[in-house]
Amino acid sequence: MSISLRSSHIFIDSEVVKTIFENIHYAYVEYIEKRKILMITPVSSQWFIKMYENPTQFLLKDRNLKGDKTLAIREILLDNDLNTTDRILQFEIIEKTKLIKVKLE
Repeated sequence: MSISLRSSHIFIDSEVVKTIFENIHYAYVEYIEKRKILMITPVSSQWFIKMYENPTQFLLKDRNLKGDKTLAIREILLDNDLNTTDRILQFEIIEKTKLIKVKLE
């Protein structure tokens, strides 16, 4: 399982997609500036809307037949003056709440 940043897109490998998103094609995303963490969850996660007042909704774009998906986060990177270098990202999956926490340091 891996998550990486490439061309200002978060690339999510198919195993993570199956575990967290199943057949859902949209994600809520919230950047937590204090912790430099990007929170990603399916739009079906009602608890996320209650926790974060205005999460941004993103389309999960298909990348290949294997099932890898991407999220275009260029705006988040630029707005928060984050490193845009292509790289593998550290992440944590919380299966119970279908949440991905991605470090963007």
